[in-house]
Formats: sequence, C-alpha cells, structure tokens
Amino acid sequence: MRRENQTVPTGFAFIGFSYFPKLQAVLFVLFLLMHVVTLVGNVMIMFVIRLNQQLHMPMYFFLSALSFSEICYTFSIIPKMLSGLVLGTRTISFLGCAAQMHFSFMFGFTHSFLLTVMGYDRYVAICQPLHYSTVMTSRACTQLVAASWAGGGLLGLLVTSAVFQLPFCQSHRIDHFFCHVPPILQLACAGGEVVGTVVGIFCITALLGCFLFILLSYAFILGWILQMPSAKGRHKAFSACASHITVVVVHYGCASVIYLKHQSPRAAGASVLIDVSYTVFTPFLSPIIFSLRNKDIKNCSLEDKHVLLFCCFEKLTSLRNIDVDLKR
Repeated sequence: MRRENQTVPTGFAFIGFSYFPKLQAVLFVLFLLMHVVTLVGNVMIMFVIRLNQQLHMPMYFFLSALSFSEICYTFSIIPKMLSGLVLGTRTISFLGCAAQMHFSFMFGFTHSFLLTVMGYDRYVAICQPLHYSTVMTSRACTQLVAASWAGGGLLGLLVTSAVFQLPFCQSHRIDHFFCHVPPILQLACAGGEVVGTVVGIFCITALLGCFLFILLSYAFILGWILQMPSAKGRHKAFSACASHITVVVVHYGCASVIYLKHQSPRAAGASVLIDVSYTVFTPFLSPIIFSLRNKDIKNCSLEDKHVLLFCCFEKLTSLRNIDVDLKR
C-alpha cells in the first residue's frame, strides 16, 4: 500500500496566500512596489559603480556582485509569487520547483558568502592599510567573488538533490508561496524528517560559519579602531563599515527567524508571513541601506548621474530600433 501511494508528481500547487483571500490585491501591490524598488535600487548601484571611476575599488566591486546576486535571488521567487497573487496561476512543474529551490538557495548562500568577503575586505582596509593594495588585488577580488558563486551553487545543488530524491505521496499542495524545504518535506512519504534535520543543520552551519567569520573580522576592526588616537579617524573607520554592518544585521536577523524558529504548530499562514521578511523585505532594504549609508554612492556627482541617464536612454533607443528593424 505504501508503494502504491508513492508517485512522481508532475507539478505542485502553492496555497500559501490562500489564507488571506481579502488581502491578496493589497499584498500584490505592496510586493510589486517593493520588488520594483529592489530591482531599480540594485541596478542603479551597479551602474553608478560602473560609471564612476572613483568607485573602481574592491569594496564596490563586491557591492556590485552583492547587488547582482540580490537581483537573481528576487527573480527566482517573486515573479512567480506575484503571478499567483494576481493571475491565480499558483501551479509549478516538478522540475520548475526543483529549479526554484536550487536557485533560491544558491543565491541566498552566495549572498552570505559575499557579505563575509566584504567583512574581510573591511578588515584588511582598516587593520592592514599598508598591505591592502597587495592583498586585495583585482585577481584576488575576482577569485573571492567566483568562489562565493561556486560555493553557493554547490550548496544549493546539495540541498535540492537531498530534498527531491525523496518519494512523494498523492498530495502535491505546497503550504507556502514558493518551493521552500519544510513544506516540500511535508509531502514526502518517507525520510522527510531525516532530510529536514540534515538540511537544517547544513544551512545553519553554513550561515553560522559566515556570521562568526564576520564577527571575528569586526572584533579585530573594533580593537584597531579603539586604538586610534584621533576621533576623526575613528568616525571615518566606523562610517566605512556602517552600511555593511546594517545589512549583515538585517540579513542574519531575518535568516535566524527562518532557520531557528520553533517548530511547534502555528496559526495557518503564520509561516508564510514570517518567510516574507527574508524573501521580500530583506532584499528591499539592502540597496536602500547601501545608498543612504554610503556617502560615496550618495554623493555621486551630478555628471555621473547624467551619464547614467544618457546610457539608459541610449540602451532603450537601441532596443527600440532593433524592434523596428525586426518588424520590417
């Protein structure tokens, strides 16, 4: 009987937002606006860093990579979530669900690794300023970013493979708004608890390792700053780390709610609202924090902004001309 109940699903159906039928229109508008702000903010950061020669340094190279990973992360989850809210298309294929889980974990881990790399960059810049140019070379920065992406891709593949090798039963209704591990494991006929425990330990270990490395970097930074005789120098050093520290607190604060939350029964839909904080709210805050807290980006010259607008206009014009040529 147990073997007869097992089946290879052709797809899944999300029911996460069905708990809030009267709020779906409001949630759609809210999440759409936050998604647009997230995309525009990260794209603007990448363009400003690209066009401003003064920002061509390791710190902003890592920030560009971080912005790109956030764009990819939001694209792996939010468009499908929005289509479910407004169009009612809450189904996803089996392979599509596996791909969404893989990319969400891949970009999520990549984000954590890049934040760790940025913490190390701040440590070298403040504690070893004379060796900064020899340690954080262009090659070293490229290798650190490539290692972050490769590590994120590998961990995402391991998590997804562990989950989707399980046998699934008849019910294919996911009690969530995207292919998250806990609701997927609830559909497994056997082995779900073991895989859930292993994946949970795996994710917590990776995130905790990154967080402890960041704490270690800032412990050295704090000790170095306190030894500075000049108040102006201490303020400058704190300012250089403020935006990164804020994003780290937000990122790991929301992540801890997701991975360390108590597993006791909760009200229907409560887990969905909790996970929104990490999938929508955190990416929304990150470009705002880096734009407002970083004086180099905030004080980008008017000339650079004009160049940015000109480049965007030129790209749109070229795309329009290509479209006209194709129609001809």
